[in-house]
Amino acid sequence: MTEYILAGVLLAIAIALFVISVRSFMEKGFLFNNAYIHASEEERKNLDKRPYYRQTAIVFLMLGGVFVIIAAECVFKTGWLWYVEMALIAATIIYAIVSSVGLSPRK
Repeated sequence: MTEYILAGVLLAIAIALFVISVRSFMEKGFLFNNAYIHASEEERKNLDKRPYYRQTAIVFLMLGGVFVIIAAECVFKTGWLWYVEMALIAATIIYAIVSSVGLSPRK
């Protein structure tokens, strides 16, 4: 029974992440991106937010997928889903790093 409660909480988190992802794809709402968060007011006005919204949307989409897979593992206890979780987490981290480097301004 506890597994189902945990899976429900994990799915609720995944839904929240998917909602943030969809809103970011639509370029609406707060921009959850370090480049934007740490920018000054002047830099924020001149910043092209589109690529940062896209990066944020993809990362939140991938994180939502991670939480869905973790919830499935809690319920089904397959054992092999752990490998899928780790692969998706690794892909998310790699994407976040590579895309951040690609978006960083050249000096």
